[in-house]
Amino acid sequence: MGVILLVLLLALVLGGLGFAVHVLWWIALAVLVVWLIGFVVERGAASGSRRRWYGRW
Repeated sequence: MGVILLVLLLALVLGGLGFAVHVLWWIALAVLVVWLIGFVVERGAASGSRRRWYGRW
């Protein structure tokens, strides 16, 4: 009985972990898209003499 409970608990943990990793992949994809849009907008808005926001550092 203990082995069956252990296997069920392990399956539950791995299933939950798989779902969490799946959600994290979607979040990472959304962040990448936002970063790429910001990069394109920043390059399009920058003129020849204007420094980017990170140029101050």
